[in-house]
Amino acid sequence: MATHRKARTAILSTPGPRAAVGLTTAALATVTLFGESASAAPTPGQPAQPSISEVKAKVDALLHQAEVATEKYNGAKERADRQSDTVNRLLAEAARKTQTLNDARRTLGRYAAAQYRTGGDDSTGRYLLSSDPQALADQAHLSDVLGQRQKQAVESYRVQQAAATRQRIEAAKSLATLTARQDTLRAAKADVQRKLGEAQHLLNSLTAQEKARLAALRAKQEAEAKARAAELAARIAAKEKAAQEAAAQAAAAAPTTTASAPAPTGSSQADKAITFARDQLGKPYVWGATGPDSYDCSGLTQAAYKAAGVDLPRTTYDQVNVGARIAESDLRPGDLVFFYNDVSHVGLYIGNGEMIHAPYTGTVVKIAPITEMPFYAATRPN
Repeated sequence: MATHRKARTAILSTPGPRAAVGLTTAALATVTLFGESASAAPTPGQPAQPSISEVKAKVDALLHQAEVATEKYNGAKERADRQSDTVNRLLAEAARKTQTLNDARRTLGRYAAAQYRTGGDDSTGRYLLSSDPQALADQAHLSDVLGQRQKQAVESYRVQQAAATRQRIEAAKSLATLTARQDTLRAAKADVQRKLGEAQHLLNSLTAQEKARLAALRAKQEAEAKARAAELAARIAAKEKAAQEAAAQAAAAAPTTTASAPAPTGSSQADKAITFARDQLGKPYVWGATGPDSYDCSGLTQAAYKAAGVDLPRTTYDQVNVGARIAESDLRPGDLVFFYNDVSHVGLYIGNGEMIHAPYTGTVVKIAPITEMPFYAATRPN
């Protein structure tokens, strides 16, 4: 059990909002600028300094890599937690089987002690010398009964011993698997911390003027993303209007049909998920967090749909396979929207080209246009 406790305590806990590698909101809020040069012209013989746009691209790339590592961490933690539960169950079963084995061993001990006290079995000699053959026959019958019970005790001990051995072997293998998964978890955590640390170091190297220019660049790009989101929302609305008009024409052509079209399946669940997500606005992003005080991107969508009575997997890689795939032009409020080719980010679509999501370390749960990141896929959970 000491080994098990050591293995269990090795499981890494979810990092808190004040993790040493965390990027502050103020620092990340400055990640944006107009100008091209991050510093003054280099002196002769010195390497050219990266432009502000290059600095922003580098920071964004590091934050994206950190999010990829976060989803790997989430998956590793989920597997380690399940394996820990398995180890607990196997060790409990091993303890029960050991107790049963000990009971069988004590029973054998009682039989062995009784046989030792009687000095063994010499039934023929005792029968010839006995003055009461009937009593001796009764005693022999009782001995046969006791002998059968002793044989049963021996067999029971053998069976319990084999079962206990198998259980201990299975528990040992499961514990070894847990240790390996803890190592994977530890590596994933270190990867997240390293990427965030690099991004923070790059931000800290900027002057106040460079940070201001960087902030302007990000604001400009966010405005462009909002404009694209508005165009997308208009296309979605136009497509929905065309579908409604087509449905109305079909209904007019079939006057005997009086029933109205059914509401989209799961719409009430989508409304509940959105309501929950709105209640989380302003709460900090913390990688690996699933609420209630902080979230990462997949932790937020999982919690939102759990509030609606739908169980989603933990990671973006698994959530993207839940429900029906939806084209970007067919999005409805409540759909999950996934980004990047590595499916490393997810948000909850709320209409008008916008989503609620937990962006990255140093930010909070917010409403943002879905066009600010490369669209990968969308799904409609059942």
